[in-house]
Amino acid sequence: MHNGWQDAPVGDAQLHALYDLMKWGPTMSNSQAQRILFLRSPKEKERLKPAMTASNLEKTITAPVVAILAYDLKYYDHIERFYPIVSKSFMARSRADSAFTGMTAFRNASLQGAYFILAARAFGLDCGPMSGFDNVKVDAEFFPDGQFKSNFLCSIGKGDPSKPRPRYGRFEFDEVCKIL
Repeated sequence: MHNGWQDAPVGDAQLHALYDLMKWGPTMSNSQAQRILFLRSPKEKERLKPAMTASNLEKTITAPVVAILAYDLKYYDHIERFYPIVSKSFMARSRADSAFTGMTAFRNASLQGAYFILAARAFGLDCGPMSGFDNVKVDAEFFPDGQFKSNFLCSIGKGDPSKPRPRYGRFEFDEVCKIL
């Protein structure tokens, strides 16, 4: 995770390429619940400030691009297009059961968020994913109709090598995995 950014822009072509790679990651029933709002201009990033925790504010606002990774609670409106064998019972449950819909959208958009980070890194961009913000404030500001819900933010650009955090430890395989 980067705490500072080089003065190197992230262009539209890079954002398009990033999306074009990440979109191929699998989701349940090809649901594709991920929605992304890219904030590049200082004016748009200014709208994000009231929702940020103090520890994440500067490194977020100074990033070349901040992506709000959100999920679409009405992802099912498109599912027949992308997963034509979907059952009528699945569609009925999706439309009627908001807990199921929300969980499905959140889970699959989270998968797509991970694909987003891997795609950005594949294109040589550094990432600063975070959940240190107020989702309710972000949703009110950027998604006031309530159809999309913010999941996490991800700053992207070229990290400033003079401001890295140390790479902290990770579990070893045997600590968290079991083969049966």
